[in-house]
Order: sequence, then C-alpha cells, then structure tokens
Amino acid sequence: MAVAGDFYTAFAARDWRTMALLYADDARFSDPAFVDLDAREVRAMWRMLITRGTDLRIEHEVLSQSADAARVRWTAHYTFSQTHRPVVNVITATMKLRAGRIVAHVDAFDFHRWARQALGTAGLLLGWTPFFQRSVQSRARAGLHQFMQRIDKGTPA
Repeated sequence: MAVAGDFYTAFAARDWRTMALLYADDARFSDPAFVDLDAREVRAMWRMLITRGTDLRIEHEVLSQSADAARVRWTAHYTFSQTHRPVVNVITATMKLRAGRIVAHVDAFDFHRWARQALGTAGLLLGWTPFFQRSVQSRARAGLHQFMQRIDKGTPA
C-alpha cells in the first residue's frame, strides 16, 4: 500500500478528508510548530492549513516506504497568512505505519529558516531561540484549538 504517496497526493490536491482518513485513530504528529498532536488535532491541523492556505502548493518525493514506515521529502510553497510573506519550506517526513494507516508522523524542517521567511526580521533575529520557538508553538496550538472549536460548533472554519 502506498500510504505516503496517497497522503501527499491528497495534500497536493488540497483533499484534507482523504488525508484525515489515512491516520489511525491513535496517531500522533509532531513538527517544530505543532508539537505532539493527537489524531483529532492532526486531522484538524491539515484541514486548517489547507482551507486557510489559499495559494498553498505542495511537491513531494517518497524517499522510502515499506509496510511499517515511510520517509518523504516535501516542499510547501505558500504565503504566510499573518504577515503575507512568501514561504518555501522544505520538510522531511518520517511516518510509522500500521495496517495501511499512519500511526506516527514527524515532520522535520529548519525552524530558523522558516521563521526568517514567514516572520521577517523577528524570525531572523529570534527564530533560532528556544523561547521564540515555544512562543510560535503556543500560538499555533491556540489557533488550532480555536479552529477546532469553530468546527465543533458547526461554524465555517
């Protein structure tokens, strides 16, 4: 089964529903901005990023895949909504798979490089500091939970 390829093909097509179905109900996700999300949170995160990222473009290459693991290099091109700055983020994904579903997904990228692009001078000067990264993580989680509350209430996300 080509779980990783299916996932990123759905991502490139902005199909968050298919992406969500590819996660096991006990899945975990983490990256430098969104740390230790459970399956419900990660499904909502992809939905949020896809529905808000009006100019999001994804490229991917499956580096390796077996029945229980996959590695993918992918690149996201988008405008960061808070600053309207263009971002090109190169990411390496590591996935653990079980029965054709993602059970663990870790995305790794250069946070400082991302912060310089997305946040400008503040990212350039402070993006390398743990304090700044924790601040971004806190805001990302708060934004995700606000998005999830709107979904739960049936309010347009």
